[in-house]
Amino acid sequence: MAKVTLEQWRMFQAVVEHGGFSQAAQAVHKSQSSINHAVHKLQESLGVDLLEVRGRKAELTDAGRILLSRAGGLLNEAEALEAVASSLAGGEEALLTLAVDVIFDYDSLFNAIEQFAGRFPHTRLELRETVLSGAEELLLQQQADFILSARVPQGFVGEPVARVRFIPVAHPDHALHHLGRPVARKDLKACRQIVLRDSAIRNRQDSGWLGSDQRITVSNVQTSIELIERGLGFAWLPETRLRESLLADRLLPLIMEEPWAREVTVYLVYADSDKTGPAASFLIDALRTGLAPLD
Repeated sequence: MAKVTLEQWRMFQAVVEHGGFSQAAQAVHKSQSSINHAVHKLQESLGVDLLEVRGRKAELTDAGRILLSRAGGLLNEAEALEAVASSLAGGEEALLTLAVDVIFDYDSLFNAIEQFAGRFPHTRLELRETVLSGAEELLLQQQADFILSARVPQGFVGEPVARVRFIPVAHPDHALHHLGRPVARKDLKACRQIVLRDSAIRNRQDSGWLGSDQRITVSNVQTSIELIERGLGFAWLPETRLRESLLADRLLPLIMEEPWAREVTVYLVYADSDKTGPAASFLIDALRTGLAPLD
């Protein structure tokens, strides 16, 4: 059993911060006798003098200075713990898991998370980045509270929230940009393609054109971008993730013989919308607000 209480440490801290017992009593709205009693009991329990009174002012002893420093951290932790408990008692979720397909607009996602972190500092957020059917699998395995995915699992309802345009790109010096004509299917077959691997474990599914015999398969969009920027191949990539590379001319869209740019709809899918708490609702609303409206 602890010899002292947090309340005694708080009274001791108040006396030091406000320069005396009467000043502390006014600041914390307690009687001076209760402040005196708390500090006296604290010193008695610890067996060490923490304060010495000089005139009307209470000053720290050397031991008091050391213990006050430790007590400050203890009191801050206690206040943080009480704040977390208060949030949970008010219905806030302790943990949220969001699975998001890597094709999603990360700028919008990060802006929403920034707002969420400021409003719900005590709710932990786990972000699971997925490719193709990976988010769908996490939802079906009850490992995500909600997903942002181009695939809606059977039996669930998806709310369309964004459209992502995929465009074929390569480094400006890549041979496909210097054919002197639009790029044909046969040209692509002769070049190396950078392919994103499905992050699902059980039921991986291929998507898009996979006609090249030369391939490098990766599991992250940024890895794909960096490989293409090194001139190691071409790929269809989400325009939302290419802004910097296109603006800096590190990558250029391929001029195709066929209209091979394509759009994919991203859906918001809940594991159970009836169980959505205030933190999840806030994050989702922030996401919706930051996305361009669908036509």
